[in-house]
Amino acid sequence: MVLAETDWGSLQTAFGNGDDLPKVLVRLLEPDPKVQVSALSGLRELVGHQNTIYEAAAPVAMYVAGILTHPAAMTLRPYRNVPIRATLLNWLASTAYDASDEIVSRTEQYFPGFLTHDTTVAAFRDLRPMLYRAVAPFLQDSHEDVREAAVIASLILAEHPALDEHRDHLAVPARRILDTSSDDPNRGVARKALEAWGHDVPDPEPFPEELWNWGPHSDGRSDLEPPF
Repeated sequence: MVLAETDWGSLQTAFGNGDDLPKVLVRLLEPDPKVQVSALSGLRELVGHQNTIYEAAAPVAMYVAGILTHPAAMTLRPYRNVPIRATLLNWLASTAYDASDEIVSRTEQYFPGFLTHDTTVAAFRDLRPMLYRAVAPFLQDSHEDVREAAVIASLILAEHPALDEHRDHLAVPARRILDTSSDDPNRGVARKALEAWGHDVPDPEPFPEELWNWGPHSDGRSDLEPPF
């Protein structure tokens, strides 16, 4: 529905209008996982270049959320025994982070009034309850990578006031990530969510300096490139 009913040519991307987006999006459903990963990498450039939310990001996120249950999402990643679904969830988490309360607050701090008339970020933020409903079924997924990606996406999306009733439930997997995950950016997301929701958490271990401003998989490389 999103693919057919969206006027992609009228939407801004990082490199012009979104006329090419339908061709990129349908490649996410290809049986070849290398094609799928290449398509998702292309989406990051088109609608999230330099961690910026463009007009086309909202319908693209709706499309990605809508295909999480598609059989193609269970294709295993090349070089790793990880379903593409985890990569899709990580993309949603990373994009949601770029429109998160933290980033919006930081933008307003350094560029007062910059977002006042910007409806693009606001439109994406309004989607958070819908995106959460698409992500939440995978919080108990049998695959660890899918499960962790779903938790991280959910923690970021649950900043929306309409989702506050889910925060106590999300605190349990957030603590699990904080205690057991080897992914420092993900542990940082879990810590910030728990602290924001009034939960006591142990003092953080010191991270390398460059990690402090990372969102989940913000550079894209760790989730999209082969481990050479």
